[in-house]
Amino acid sequence: MSTHEITLTVDGSERTATVEPRTLLVHVLREHLDNTAPKVGCESGKCGACTVQLDGEPVKSCLVLGVQADGTSILTAAGLADGDLHPIQEAFREEHGLQCGYCTPGLVMSTLDLLEKHQELSREEIRAELKGNICRCTGYQNVVEAVETAAKTLDTERSD
Repeated sequence: MSTHEITLTVDGSERTATVEPRTLLVHVLREHLDNTAPKVGCESGKCGACTVQLDGEPVKSCLVLGVQADGTSILTAAGLADGDLHPIQEAFREEHGLQCGYCTPGLVMSTLDLLEKHQELSREEIRAELKGNICRCTGYQNVVEAVETAAKTLDTERSD
């Protein structure tokens, strides 16, 4: 099978990989670029564990071919922290919004998009917005509380 060289900016660093045209972006990130933040879950776009931002928009990286992402900028949950934890990551830690942690990177990235687009949300709206992310451990109560805490922290930072 033929291969293609692709270049991605992942978490601020330009990276190059040689991949087969059928290689999914999640596998490019994990297997070719050693970025294990996005998790491989369902590989059908249903669980959200592989969610990343591609040029600022959330995508399930199991639904994007690596060659389709050539020349783009990818942000993963690992790239959010700049020394200290990002306020969203800190809120998930504080509120125990994770258990086994498998879904956490996808939830964090979905939360980032959610809070970039909305200033205030009800608990029902948070649950509706995160419905594309499946967590088998938490029951979502602590996840919702983590999103609320992150929203307050980010709102305070914006007003400072």
